[in-house]
Amino acid sequence: MKETGHLHTLSIRNLTVRKGGAAILEGVDADIRCGEVTALVGPNGAGKTTLLQAILGQVPYTGEIRFCRAREHGEGEPRIGYVPQHLPLDRDAPVTVLDFFALTSQRRPVFLGSSRKSREAAQESLSRAGMGHLLRRPLGRLSGGELQRVLFALALRDDPDILLLDEPVSGVDVAGEELFCDFLSQVHRSSRFSLLLVSHDLSVVTRHADQVICLNRRIVCRGATTEVLTPENLAAMYGSGAHLFRHSHADGHGHIHEPGD
Repeated sequence: MKETGHLHTLSIRNLTVRKGGAAILEGVDADIRCGEVTALVGPNGAGKTTLLQAILGQVPYTGEIRFCRAREHGEGEPRIGYVPQHLPLDRDAPVTVLDFFALTSQRRPVFLGSSRKSREAAQESLSRAGMGHLLRRPLGRLSGGELQRVLFALALRDDPDILLLDEPVSGVDVAGEELFCDFLSQVHRSSRFSLLLVSHDLSVVTRHADQVICLNRRIVCRGATTEVLTPENLAAMYGSGAHLFRHSHADGHGHIHEPGD
């Protein structure tokens, strides 16, 4: 793996998030390396999405989140791309993919039309994601896989230093999952942004992640993917009843089944 610029894009130290007096995250220390894919795994309720929200500045926290510039385009605020796990969406709303892009890229109201700059930026981003043909498609008529690609294209539009993906293939079938992850790998190789990926699917993690952070309110373990995903660490994180469910396709890796699933 090539080193680019600083060693880390993002450093997190002693991060604690509390809600109603209870600790959602406590004493979290982690580093996201430049140009690498880091997977964030853990059981339901472990605080994975909360950690992403803290990085995005959407929840109050104590501790330190420090960004380092990973590229050579100068100092300043980092560019962060984000693809949420779920997008609240009125399927009947008369909003096209172009309208959706324009909402975040122009000042004038979308009902007055999209600007030429917005249209060109949307077309370029969608084409990069292989979804250029969806520009005029109603947002509510997209399949789950198409919507994920559109959200991914939007996240890439501003050439992010770090991209945060929260369960990007949830609700997508196995074939769509593989297509999306292979495409993600292609884009990542060409762009070299740092990627923080939340996933329950170890087939995604083992195939695409350089590093893994195991989280259950605190850091359980972290390190190279091949060294971290051991039966002992999985039991410590998910409980002694956890086991791997093997897919019958592809490379034979699979999902985590937690006790009670």
